[in-house]
Amino acid sequence: MSSRLLEVCVVVGASPKKLWEVCQAVDSHGSLENILLEPEVLHVLAPPFVSRPQAVRSHWRRHHSFVRKKRKRRPSAATAPIQDHFSGGDAANGRGGSEDITVPKDIDLMALPQLCFPGGLQVTNVKREDQFHFLVFTDVFGNKSHGVVMQCNRPVQDWMSSCENGGKSKLFSAYGLCVISKYPYFTALKDCLSCLLIKLRTCRFSDVEEKVKDFAAKLALVPIPPPGQLHLMFTLHHLTIELPSREDKDHPAVDLDLHLPFLCFRPQPLLQVLSCLLQEQRVVLFSADWARLTLVAEGLLLFLQPLSWQQPYVPVLAKGMLDFLMAPTAFLMGCHLCHFKEVAAETNDLILINIDNGSVSTSCSDTDDLPRIPSLAADCFTQRYQSLQVHFDLDQCLRVSCSDINDQRAQRRVWQRNLNHRIQGIMTELIVNIFRDVSSHLNYEHRVFNSEEFLKSREPAEQLFYKNVLETHIFHRFLRDRLNKKMDNFARLELSTRIKVTVEVPRRPTMQEIQARRTSSLLENRLINGQRMSLSNLVDDQTLNFQRIIMFDPAQRMPPKPVKVFQLPEFPETLSFHAVQSYYCELIQLLGKAINSVQTDNSSLLARYFYLRGFINLLCSRRLDALADFQTLHKTDTAIFPTQLVTRLVDSLMQEEQQQAKRRPELKRLILKVKTENEKPSVQLDDDIKKFELPRKNLDREEFVRCIQEGGIVKDVATIHRLFDAFTVGKSKQVNPELFKSFYTFWKETETEAQDVNLPTEIIDHLDHSECVYKLSSCVKTSHGVGKIGMTQKRLFLLPERQPGFLEITMFRDLQEVKIVSAPFLLVRIPSLRIRTSGRLEAFEANLKTETELWDLMVKEMWAGRKMADQHKDPQYMTQALTNVLLMDAVVGCLQTQRSTCAASKLAYFDKIKHEVPMMVPKSTSETLKHKINPSLDLAEPQTVHVLLYTPGQLTCNDSKDEINPKLWVALSGGRLVVFDAASWSMLQDSIQVGESQLNCMLGLVHEQVWIGSQDSVIYIIDPHSLTCNKQLTEHRYEVTGLTLDAGDQQSSLQTYSCSRDGTILQWDSSSLKVKRQFQLSCERLSSIHIHGDALWCCCGDSIVELRRSGTPQRRLLLPEHLRSSSSHFSSFIVIPEQGQLWTGLADSGDLYLWHTDGHEPSLEKISLTGCSGITCMIRVKDQIWVGCHGRSSVGGHCGSQLRGQLVVVHPQSHTVSKELQAHSDSIQTLCSAEDRYVLSGSAQRDGKIAVWKVE
Repeated sequence: MSSRLLEVCVVVGASPKKLWEVCQAVDSHGSLENILLEPEVLHVLAPPFVSRPQAVRSHWRRHHSFVRKKRKRRPSAATAPIQDHFSGGDAANGRGGSEDITVPKDIDLMALPQLCFPGGLQVTNVKREDQFHFLVFTDVFGNKSHGVVMQCNRPVQDWMSSCENGGKSKLFSAYGLCVISKYPYFTALKDCLSCLLIKLRTCRFSDVEEKVKDFAAKLALVPIPPPGQLHLMFTLHHLTIELPSREDKDHPAVDLDLHLPFLCFRPQPLLQVLSCLLQEQRVVLFSADWARLTLVAEGLLLFLQPLSWQQPYVPVLAKGMLDFLMAPTAFLMGCHLCHFKEVAAETNDLILINIDNGSVSTSCSDTDDLPRIPSLAADCFTQRYQSLQVHFDLDQCLRVSCSDINDQRAQRRVWQRNLNHRIQGIMTELIVNIFRDVSSHLNYEHRVFNSEEFLKSREPAEQLFYKNVLETHIFHRFLRDRLNKKMDNFARLELSTRIKVTVEVPRRPTMQEIQARRTSSLLENRLINGQRMSLSNLVDDQTLNFQRIIMFDPAQRMPPKPVKVFQLPEFPETLSFHAVQSYYCELIQLLGKAINSVQTDNSSLLARYFYLRGFINLLCSRRLDALADFQTLHKTDTAIFPTQLVTRLVDSLMQEEQQQAKRRPELKRLILKVKTENEKPSVQLDDDIKKFELPRKNLDREEFVRCIQEGGIVKDVATIHRLFDAFTVGKSKQVNPELFKSFYTFWKETETEAQDVNLPTEIIDHLDHSECVYKLSSCVKTSHGVGKIGMTQKRLFLLPERQPGFLEITMFRDLQEVKIVSAPFLLVRIPSLRIRTSGRLEAFEANLKTETELWDLMVKEMWAGRKMADQHKDPQYMTQALTNVLLMDAVVGCLQTQRSTCAASKLAYFDKIKHEVPMMVPKSTSETLKHKINPSLDLAEPQTVHVLLYTPGQLTCNDSKDEINPKLWVALSGGRLVVFDAASWSMLQDSIQVGESQLNCMLGLVHEQVWIGSQDSVIYIIDPHSLTCNKQLTEHRYEVTGLTLDAGDQQSSLQTYSCSRDGTILQWDSSSLKVKRQFQLSCERLSSIHIHGDALWCCCGDSIVELRRSGTPQRRLLLPEHLRSSSSHFSSFIVIPEQGQLWTGLADSGDLYLWHTDGHEPSLEKISLTGCSGITCMIRVKDQIWVGCHGRSSVGGHCGSQLRGQLVVVHPQSHTVSKELQAHSDSIQTLCSAEDRYVLSGSAQRDGKIAVWKVE
């Protein structure tokens, strides 16, 4: 894509011959009625305007020469060499000297004259005011170009040559100047044309040609600002003009007044318009002012972001194009108001929008039939609308008047920028409120959207709106972005306002929600239903914060980012090749000064300067300098790295330039990376979106897993396997589609019924706010009278049949015995359920009839889950037990056979563990264990926790009083990074993708950066505030295995070291991200480094090496001879220099080896660890050494002789083990410390959890 402001400049008007004929006709007949001329393309100007062989290339062409050129066009710019895009490229080599010009291929100059004069080109006897309007062109691929048209009125006699007779009558006609750009800079281009108009008004008509050429050539010099917060400013005829940048590469620049639709429409009509656009109806805008059509249409489409309009879009239709409105497809078009009645009478099913009076109607029915935005979101938007201040004059009442027009314009720009930001926040909030629950019905693994269930979750009055939206192209693309986990403003806002949960539970209304339904107003009643998909928090000591849809002022939550404006140099007086090169050289010098003046911590602004300088260097054919600037983006902001441009640039390097690049290490790395990426097979992103459909054939185990996940029932694969076993007891290992349909229907109907559960007030008052009723029995006889037995995630209770009241049967954690007994009834004995509770002498019995066996299974499963959750400090055990119980209920409900209870027993997972494996957790483990976290909560299967990092909380950098909570960073498999709020252990970011390879190490640098070393040899740098990964360090050639920071230099963060597997160690300046020193260590595999005092300690497979800071080896401690084998190597080590100790662990040995290093010859001591078969990691906390091990034991595992993880706490002074902690059901992979108060351990895939331990 072009990166300059001007794409092409076109002059449109009547030919002098036609004007001469009109003058003669008027002189003869004396009448001007209905004289309309056919406008023509008079001149076309397109860059490049200069080349080395010629001082100035003339591109002023008559229309007929352009027609010839269209018949035989040069190869398109898309396939031309890279230099064709720049004035100093191939032109300098002689290939740019042709007189022909390249008109952009997506600009249809045949239709342009009509669009420049949409109302027709008239000849008048009164001079009319010069005016502007705006155009948007869209090619068949959806690429847009934007035009600003200025109609200039001049006396017809001025158009005549000296040899022509202009006639006696004083006549006037207009010619149009259309400036076309790839970017929507409507305001900036209008300002540019206004400056030109001043010149044109005072010059002779014979000089117009030269003025327009000069004007177009200057605009062709103006580059486009890169995405971000760097705006560009240039001066044209003493007027300063600003080019705002795009927010990011996926969004267009906003260079118009977004409040124009707010001035034209009241809230309800505006919402009606947006509703019609979301449903892709056939929409026509009308106005008596051509300029309003495009500006309002552009504003409306920006309001829909991130939904992007996919249908035909022609904001200005000339009167000869009205047949476009007969198109059968959806569209958005604009017409003059004079055609309103004609269009309304002759077309059907059009949405007619009168911008001038703010009305909305249809061409065939009343506006009341138009589908509306959901009422709750609409009410929120109306409140925002009414609080919006859209009048600049009111804002200026207290301000000093500006005596300089540029100062006044600057004030207006700042005001407009802030207002635009606020409006964008309001509109993003509206879209989030409309589509917030979409993500709850997505299955990311299989790319499925369960549209049927989503529609069922909507209010009945809103279902027609959503049904229409779900069938549109605009929504399909929105779904594709959600499934691809695109992090745009919608995702950020939705994520920041989402209820934070630590466990995922089946969806049921909480007592808080039910209470609010009964006591709230009608608005809150609708609110509850709209939010019923929210997840509950099962942690006993936490309650659910009731989330409203009217949550915040979006402008306060997302304040505008500060903007930096860069002033371009003055345009050269003459546009010769050397003058243009001098202009670019001056621009490069100014950018260099700007780069040197920026503080190194403002990497985002630095990246924009480097990007801009790289582009200008490319214009000057300084290819290597351009590559160097683009390469710097890896260390400043990879989000704006121009991959395609750099690839083409590398391919275009000449032999001499390639040799020079090889002598510059940073360029050599960049070129190698580009070529390596090009050699990789292209990976096509999966853009398919499937709707959930019930199966039509028998399902094997794998297909059953897929269908259950797609249906949104359960995500965990192990649970689905048990469900499959339940359905295939005594049968072939397949589930028939009728059985699946019966199960799915029962599950969904149970969910729906739970939303409308009607509980007495006594029940709601006695239960906790976060409790949900998951099961109610039929009316049964119990030892406390007749009633219904209810089950929540915490307790069982009795709901009496004929009298109000509440009887708590038991809390699950207080259960002592659950069993089925025989109770006498007349002459027979029938089974009943007996429940004994600690602290109560009398047992509770209930005659549950045919439900007895099911309730026995469910209560025992909940009891076992509660015990495991309490003992292991892991609330997910209780959540899993609850899921098992609900699946049991659904299995029994859909099978309806004598064997249904036997099938349901396959799901009694925790009760089975309770009987097969001792559940008691050792006392030391129970007392030390604080909490457990599941970082794979949103995944179908557990993932290995490879690395953990804790970063402490802090105050924000801008001196605000808002605190940032501490964070826990978790590296999972495949480059997946998960971030938790370490204050509440709630997930902040479910997935940050950091490359594609395994992450080996992490390091936090004084709140400003998190460094992550990867197997792909890159060090990724995360911004802990925005949680984005936009920086990379690519100096290592092999996988990065270690990162360390000098503990004595944490304030400056300068002494940062990294190492890679091949033995390379780099010392970094973490502020500038430059390598200060590099040295090579000779070893088989360098796995980690630590810095202590003046020494670097390195773990090198079969040895531990101590290096001086200069990189000189000081000593090497080799693995003892009797321990050496092909598999033996040091896995971790701890240095305690003040005690002269070096603690080491081996991957295949259960012994710790202590080296005493203060003597001349190091001595070795062995400490055996019971039950340990290998050491994986170690960490020093206070005066303790925590050792992560793996071994095999039946205690603490789920089955006998299973791999398990063990933590051992050792006192370095006494060399004794003080604690042995049963940590995980798989080996421990990583340890980290949280401010020496807690130790966190992460385990391998079979367990995949994080344990939080208290440090004493």
